[in-house]
Amino acid sequence: QVQLVESGGALVQAGGSLRLSCAASGSIFSINDMGWYRQAPGKQRELVAVITSGGSTNYADSVKGRFTISRDNAKNTVYLQMNSLKPEDTAVYCCNADGLAYYSGQYHAFDTWGQGTQVTVPS
Repeated sequence: QVQLVESGGALVQAGGSLRLSCAASGSIFSINDMGWYRQAPGKQRELVAVITSGGSTNYADSVKGRFTISRDNAKNTVYLQMNSLKPEDTAVYCCNADGLAYYSGQYHAFDTWGQGTQVTVPS
């Protein structure tokens, strides 16, 4: 009942910038944490950044100082501004959100993933 749709992935040269967006839709009552994860070929999925409903943030050490996560609660959207991109940032980036949905007369907890968007930084 809650869907996440990412956008903004692209091929960008090293040192460049990209801004990813992830919009949540559906029977949303409230969203707690929203986060970005990535998975490179042959590697496990890893946390990139997470932001709470109150705006507190946490970043992977590998992206601190280069990436910034933000959210627009009115639009149920989370963003990831990525600067100074490196070839090792190449991955499929997925967003995740958890919270409460309301449908069929009841509240339902959700923990939902988007389908992912590809970011490629050639070496």
